[in-house]
Amino acid sequence: MQARVKFICSLATVLGLALAVYVARPDRSPANDQEKPPEAVAEEILHRPTAMPDRILLTWNDDVATTQAVTWRTDTSVKKGYAQIALAEDGPMFTTKSKDVSSTKQLLESDLGQAHYHTAHFTDLTPKTLYVYRVGDGVNWSSWTHFRTPSAEAEPFTFIYFGDAQNNLKAHWWRVFREAYADAPRAQFMLHAGDLINRGSRDAEWGDWVRAGGWVNAMIPSVAIPGNHEYSKYDPNGNEYPDGQRQLSTHWPVLFEFPTNGPDSLSESAYWFDFQGTRFICLNSNEQIDVQTPWLEGVLKDNPNKWTVVTHHHPIYPSSRAQNPEIRDGWQPLYDKYGVDIVLQGHDHSYGRTGLMGYEQNLPTGVTVQSEKAGTLYVVSVSGPKQYGRNEFPFVRRAEDTQLYQIITVDGDELRYDARTATGALYDAFTLRKRDGEVNELVERVPDTPEYRRPEIKKKP
Repeated sequence: MQARVKFICSLATVLGLALAVYVARPDRSPANDQEKPPEAVAEEILHRPTAMPDRILLTWNDDVATTQAVTWRTDTSVKKGYAQIALAEDGPMFTTKSKDVSSTKQLLESDLGQAHYHTAHFTDLTPKTLYVYRVGDGVNWSSWTHFRTPSAEAEPFTFIYFGDAQNNLKAHWWRVFREAYADAPRAQFMLHAGDLINRGSRDAEWGDWVRAGGWVNAMIPSVAIPGNHEYSKYDPNGNEYPDGQRQLSTHWPVLFEFPTNGPDSLSESAYWFDFQGTRFICLNSNEQIDVQTPWLEGVLKDNPNKWTVVTHHHPIYPSSRAQNPEIRDGWQPLYDKYGVDIVLQGHDHSYGRTGLMGYEQNLPTGVTVQSEKAGTLYVVSVSGPKQYGRNEFPFVRRAEDTQLYQIITVDGDELRYDARTATGALYDAFTLRKRDGEVNELVERVPDTPEYRRPEIKKKP
């Protein structure tokens, strides 16, 4: 018995020493414990659709106070989609009063395979009312989710504006989206100024863009206009389109349900809507500028709202890259003529914000200055990680290598604008105030912090 105990003790000692040596090995790592290194999860697995609804997005394609559109994705086994809606209540009994709403279905063939995209329209809604809804196939349902209809009258509201997200969405853009939501959880919509993704034909990129918002996209409507990266020369199967012409991503019309009140040839990529006393005009700066110009003038001329906000992807005054004279010459005179208050843009991957700008005093450099007849403010912003250097345009405030989001509030005679960095720090701010018979008063609220600029590279003598 004693010998057996000694043997066990000796064996334990040997095993203990061996374990100590193994633990102390400097090259020990989780990777060394495996037969082969880990592999990335394949995109076709990570973004594979199922019968369970995903990519749920709220949008508008009609009167914002009395309608709401919702889109979602399933696999092709789901032949018919449904939505249910009810007035939200404090308890669960709203389910006994829910209304069934049918949906339409579209087949999307992407580089990762086929999927069905469904669209339902909620109509005859009551303004300023909280609703609860869900989508599914009758068995596989999403969660019940709230949305609130806006007012039919002019009332204060807040929205979030994002410049280009575009690249490395999961790694770098998701945190910006979530920081913006944390700062403005009661924002009434999110506006995306183009280049939501990098390659318009890649399903995985669209999947990452939608996943950034997750359930927020199902509660707060999205407003978006296409950038150049929403266009592609190749179809989802990698075949070049005829004559090498770039076409809008096939994901655009199935993911989003936007108004069809723009030019017929630019359905759902150029449109307008009124929101609580403000007209929003969404332009497609990628093509058909001449087609949009007379349409734009009609929308501006017949505008009963106090405020007018325009968004398009390519900037009137670039913060980094080449000028866009066709857009500036075609559209800025109309902004001046009809008193557009602010233009929200992207594309240049470098932040730049002007003062009040008029078109009449055009200098040889392309810089214009304020006149007594016009005063529109222009912003170029970027929310994603792709960053460019600055040009020499005399912006009031600019930034390089900085991801930003903007929170904009319209309240009576004031429009308040705050630009914040990816960490939530206030970087730029101003207020526009309406004045009878005059251009807006611009009140600067720029924080007392230096501009974020790239270090100057000293040239060798």
